[in-house]
Amino acid sequence: MLMWPRFNTPFQPTLFYWLGGISVFDREETLGAELWIYNPNEQVDREQVIEKYILRRFDHLTYQHRFLLFRVLEDSLSQSDFDFSKQFESDCDANIYLAWDETEINNARGFFEDIYRLASEEWREDLHKASLEDQSVW
Repeated sequence: MLMWPRFNTPFQPTLFYWLGGISVFDREETLGAELWIYNPNEQVDREQVIEKYILRRFDHLTYQHRFLLFRVLEDSLSQSDFDFSKQFESDCDANIYLAWDETEINNARGFFEDIYRLASEEWREDLHKASLEDQSVW
């Protein structure tokens, strides 16, 4: 089983991992202030957020970790009835507070489709390399 780098914990990514880079809980004055200058409903702004805050968050991961993360995203996008807006819901009890909530994102599926497109471009070599391997031995 693939483990988290630097931890002895299994790496079992969820779709929410993709939004961790825009989690502003207890960082409203720092990260929140940086993110709130962007409009997540404008294509150019959304792409900048994805490139600077979402994809950069995974720079330390191996190509295998990125592949598994990408598969979670791909699987969710393959479900036509998947409700992506739920990923943006805040949960104070779980310390989940994103820069924008589900009421501020006009097209949550489109947001994740843009993540998919940009990740597939940036991680093209990593994804190809991992696809050639037997993932059952990770």
